[in-house]
Amino acid sequence: MGITEKRMIECAKNMVKTCNVKKGDGVVVKGGAHTQMLLEEIALECYRKGATPTIICSSDRYAKKIYKEIPAKTLETVPKQYVGMIQAADILISVEEFDDPKIAEAFPRDKLTARQKASLPIYDIIFHPTDGKKWLYAGWPTEAAAKSFDIPYKELENIIIGGIGVPGQELMKIGMKMAKGFKNAEWVHVWDTKGTDFRVKVDGRRLNIDDGFTSDEDYKVGDRGANLPAGELFIAPHETQGEGTIFSPITRDRMTDKLVTNVRLAFKNGKLLLNKTTADKNLDALISSFKECQAVDKKKYKPVRTMNVGELGIGYNPKIKKAVGYILTDEKVAGTVHVAFGSNNSYGGTSESTMHWDFVSAPGVNIEVQRLDGKVIQVMTKGRLL
Repeated sequence: MGITEKRMIECAKNMVKTCNVKKGDGVVVKGGAHTQMLLEEIALECYRKGATPTIICSSDRYAKKIYKEIPAKTLETVPKQYVGMIQAADILISVEEFDDPKIAEAFPRDKLTARQKASLPIYDIIFHPTDGKKWLYAGWPTEAAAKSFDIPYKELENIIIGGIGVPGQELMKIGMKMAKGFKNAEWVHVWDTKGTDFRVKVDGRRLNIDDGFTSDEDYKVGDRGANLPAGELFIAPHETQGEGTIFSPITRDRMTDKLVTNVRLAFKNGKLLLNKTTADKNLDALISSFKECQAVDKKKYKPVRTMNVGELGIGYNPKIKKAVGYILTDEKVAGTVHVAFGSNNSYGGTSESTMHWDFVSAPGVNIEVQRLDGKVIQVMTKGRLL
């Protein structure tokens, strides 16, 4: 049995609430055909708030035919009509695009890269540091997705829908408690027994609490985006400082969605040492994705920050207890940290890039904070917040 209509409507209301939708807002509601009823409920809730929604919906069949039949040259053409829509909109609500995420593994890389290039002007509008749009990216469980993650459907539903259902007040309470440990922090040291051991510099950088609600204050300081499920504390570290290694047991290639396992990523002076990165599976896909994004970045951004450290995040959603290879929820697992490489200018950093890839540690990390006065305090021990 899938999600009941009642529960689906509750999720739709949560998504609209997360974006703090108000009267007069123009809202683009986007997702896969398998989420059509959910998209409609989101749009209806927007209408109830006095906003004006537009639904954009596509199917797995359509995506497969695009990547099979349409040449890369056409796919890299910027969709001017969509650019105009995003420029005019105030909010973008996106729900998981594919019923079966595994279909992306068969898409040709050159066509994926072409479509990414076509999307750059859209990303520039959404993530503009001073005049960006409010946005939400929400997960949604399907039988096919559960199969691709090699877990029972009900388990995936509990992770995503259960995670979405955690009250924002509870997430804010946990986040505020965690944030106290980072007050006046200069350096953060993270380590575990699996191979993670790194330091990043964070003094002067904004602490962001992902409580599942984009407040007016969040918007003013530039924190305009959200995920559902929510539940992490994240910060943009100094991009050219820090060193060490993060071990990530499971992740997905950002271009092809191929499973990448037991990844070890070393970085020095804030920069990923790609030639020292190892993985048990699909390392070639990971390396290709970084190199392809770097090639695009070299033409578009200065300085090039594709491989610089972009985020330190700490997961704390109490309903998400297991990483399954779905980065949206994996990074919310309590007792884990994640390090992202690439862009971070939308939440307090200075890097612009077509790359943003979060690598999530195994649960059970230790976190130590060195404050500006030189005092060192333990914030987390074996995954437990102190």
